[in-house]
Amino acid sequence: MEATGKKDVLPLSYKGHPLMRKDAVIYYGSMEDKYIIMLQVLSSQPKEGYALSDRVLIQLQYTDPEISSVDRVVKSAERGNLYDAMELASIWLERALSGK
Repeated sequence: MEATGKKDVLPLSYKGHPLMRKDAVIYYGSMEDKYIIMLQVLSSQPKEGYALSDRVLIQLQYTDPEISSVDRVVKSAERGNLYDAMELASIWLERALSGK
């Protein structure tokens, strides 16, 4: 491996799909697919020096930029922690991408 002065960064993924985070929003899936999941941490509580999410909004969305942002949302739900939100998100994304 050549030294470029940059650290090699492995992309984050969950169950085979990429994860991207910007502030309190996590995007799950690929923009090249028909659907993506948007997870937004709505609130969190401090616990042992960490902020643990206690309200997470999950939205299955179309990735088509021609569709208005309101019409992109296919379905939406809320969960009480990030783990439960990611589990639901992975089910929704797999079903949507497989056409079920």
